[in-house]
Amino acid sequence: MGELIEAIENRRSIRKFTDQDVSGNLLDQVLDAVKWAPSWANTQCWELVVVRDTGIKLALSEIVSPKNPATRAVASAPVVLAVCGKLKQAGFYKGQQSTKHGDWYMFDLGIATQNICLTAQDLGLGTVIVGLFDHNKANRLLGVPEGVDCVALVPLGYPNQTPKIPKRRDVAEFTHQDTF
Repeated sequence: MGELIEAIENRRSIRKFTDQDVSGNLLDQVLDAVKWAPSWANTQCWELVVVRDTGIKLALSEIVSPKNPATRAVASAPVVLAVCGKLKQAGFYKGQQSTKHGDWYMFDLGIATQNICLTAQDLGLGTVIVGLFDHNKANRLLGVPEGVDCVALVPLGYPNQTPKIPKRRDVAEFTHQDTF
C-alpha cells in the first residue's frame, strides 16, 4: 500500500490533543501542502489564519455550536487553522459567474483542507474539520476582510485519542457505470 493511500485510510477526526506544541517546521509542511492544492483556473482562492493565541482559540470555541463535539478541540489544540476563501474568484470569468454552481470557493477550499488533513496525518499530527460555527463572528474575531469568508476551523496537534474506524460504504454502493 502506498503512503498516500495509507494516510487516506488512517486519517480520523481528532478532537483530543496532547499539550505538545506543533513545531514551525511541521506547520510549514502542512501549509506548503495547501500551496499545491488544485483550484479553479489556478485562482488559489484560499487564505489561512494560523491561530496559536490561547485567547483567540477560546473565543473561537465559544462560537462553535454548543453540541458540536469539536468545541473543546478548537480551544485546546496547539494550532487552529482558519480556512478562508476569497469570494467571486473560483468559478468566475471576467467577474461573471461561469457555472450553474456559482462560486467554487467551497470546492477549492475543500481540496485545500483535505491537503491539510492528509499532510498532518502523514506527519503524525491530527485534525478535525469544524464547519458548524458562527461564521460572521469568526470573520470579526479573525479580522477577515470583506470579500473573504471563514468557512472552516481545523484544530491541529498531536492526537490524544485513537478513534475507531467508521463504517464506510462499499465502492459498488456509490459507483455507476456509464449512466446513473
